Amino acid sequence: MSMKSSMTGKLEAAFSPERLDVINESHLHAGHQPGFDGEGETHMRIRIVSSAFAGMSRVARHRAINDVVKAEFDAGLHALAVEAAAPGESIRW
Repeated sequence: MSMKSSMTGKLEAAFSPERLDVINESHLHAGHQPGFDGEGETHMRIRIVSSAFAGMSRVARHRAINDVVKAEFDAGLHALAVEAAAPGESIRW
């Protein structure tokens, strides 16, 4: 199973989002580290809208998401960008 698929399943189960995009951005980081060619699933972006985030601070939302995908960090995920919102909050994407 790909990291993207694994993360998507875990996030859906944990947050029942009304919108979720898990985007592999690894190719955008090619050459940023010696020997890194941008292949694989090392740099991901999560865009998620869920009522579970209502009343939570931005930091609390990020911590909750990081807790859910901890196994992916342990398996080689290097960077994670998080854009999390509750329904009705303005988003830029």
